[in-house]
Formats: sequence, C-alpha cells, structure tokens
Amino acid sequence: MTMSNKPKLLVLVGPTAVGKTKMSIELAKTFNAEIISGDSMQVYRQMDIGTAKIKPEEMDGIPHHLIDIHEPDYPYSVAEFQANCRHLIEDIHARGKLPFIVGGTGLYVESVCYNFQFSEVGSDEEFRKEQFDYADVHGPEKLHEKLREIDPPSAERLHPNDVRRVIRALEIYHMTGMRQSDQLAAQKKESPYDLCIVGLTMDRQMLYKRIEDRIDEMMEEGLVQEVAALLDHGVGPGCISMQGLGYKEIASYLRGEVPLETAVSELKRDTRRFAKRQLSWFRHMKDIHWVDMTDTANFSTSFAMIRDIIAEKLNLK
Repeated sequence: MTMSNKPKLLVLVGPTAVGKTKMSIELAKTFNAEIISGDSMQVYRQMDIGTAKIKPEEMDGIPHHLIDIHEPDYPYSVAEFQANCRHLIEDIHARGKLPFIVGGTGLYVESVCYNFQFSEVGSDEEFRKEQFDYADVHGPEKLHEKLREIDPPSAERLHPNDVRRVIRALEIYHMTGMRQSDQLAAQKKESPYDLCIVGLTMDRQMLYKRIEDRIDEMMEEGLVQEVAALLDHGVGPGCISMQGLGYKEIASYLRGEVPLETAVSELKRDTRRFAKRQLSWFRHMKDIHWVDMTDTANFSTSFAMIRDIIAEKLNLK
C-alpha cells in the first residue's frame, strides 16, 4: 500500500436516524479521533431537540466541534463551514489526533472532502427583495417552482421552505446565467486529504419507521416548547435556522396555521423526503464505502466491518 503525504480525514455520512451518532462515538474511541459535526443545523444554540443534537453525556469524552457555535439568527453558510473545517482539520492533526466529520448535510460534507471552490458571485439586493416579496405573496412553493424550471437538480436538493437558499440559487442564475447545480457538478473531485468515507444505509421502510419514532420522541422531549422559545426570542421564519426540519412545521402550528397533529404528520413526511434526498446526494458521491445497518441487533458486526475498512484505507493498523 502506498503511503500518502496528505493529512488523513475520516468521514461518516448517511441519512437522518440511520445510526451515525452511536457508530461515530465507538469509531472515535477506536481511532483516537475528534468529531466535527457535518450538520448545518447543529451549529445553532438553543436548537437541541429538533436537530437531534448529541447530548453531552452521549459524547463519552470525545471532543465535538461545530456544535452550538452561533445564535439562531445567524446566516451560516457552506463556505463558512468549509473554512471552519479546514482550520479544525489542521488543528486536530497538529495535536496528533484523527479529524472525523460526521453528518448528513451532503453539500457541506462534500465541499470539505473535495475542496470545492465557491465563486464570489456577489449579490443583487433588488433581485433578492423581489424574490422574497414574491414568496410572501405567492408562497414558497411557487418560488420553488421558479427554481425547478431553470435548475431542477438544485430544486431537488433544496426544500421549498428553505427560501433563502432557493433565492440564492435563483440569484446565481440571474447574475451568471449558470445553474448552481452545474457549478457544483463542475467542481474537480480531487481531495486534499487522505480520505476515507463510510456511508451508512438501511432498509428504507425500517429507516422511515426509525424517523417516525424519533419524531415521536422529540415531541415527548419538548420540541413544541423549544420552537416556542425561539419564536419568543424573535427568531423569525426568515432565519435559516427556522427553515430546519421540525422548526418550520411546529412554528406553523404555533402560529395557528395548522393543528398539531397535521404539523407532526407533515414533519414526518418532510423528514422521510429529506432522508431520501440525503441518500440520493451521497449515492452520487464517489469513494464511499457503504455499510448496511438494517440488522440493528448486530451492531458489533457492522462496527467491526467499518473498523476494518478504515484501518485498511487510512493505513491505521
């Protein structure tokens, strides 16, 4: 096996509720790793239940990064995530440990793995205002349809309620004539790291059942109260954080727009769809070693398989 001079980077991806958290802790202990959250919503403080944020007691002494670093009204971006990760990877290596990205936000994780270059397109404030006004009058679904007409892959990736990012994709096309999806596809898939990516997958119906059970647990843990507290602190629907799964649906209930039962049903539906989009994104990434987690009773077997993949790929025997 040839030795790489590139810094080593371990990555664990997969859809929501597939079991990344438990697996990541065991792997981090085995390989002396520090975990970097690859989740675009866990950066926000006061957003714990809806983001399924790992609890301090679950960390088992493993350092976790990029969790609780911003207030919920902060517009966190993929470019900032990438810059944060570059710095952290360097810092973790300098301390003799293995950097380990764990998460399900596909674009964020892939941008770090392959050093995506984000063009400085700039902004057109008048165009943005027109699009926000359009969404206010006609609804986010109609705005999303505009994106689907010009850039179907970006529309598939972005939820209609993610109004800011939908507008950004429209703005990029408006200013450059290039689709955001084409810009992403044109990125050179050459990694600056000695990279090992493991993907967790699962029987689709079992995954959906786990998603629904997790949402029931979130409701019991106080998701409604968490969202109400955010709204009380002035975190409005225009904030990126409030477009996250769980927050937009429950906020809709709290504003009196739908009954609670409908909000929860929509949350389960939206999360199932999100998991499907996650799997679709990761299946288009190269270099992923897929491991099926359907047999949940045999965690130790899955762990041993993943441990061996990592040891072989990163020469960590």
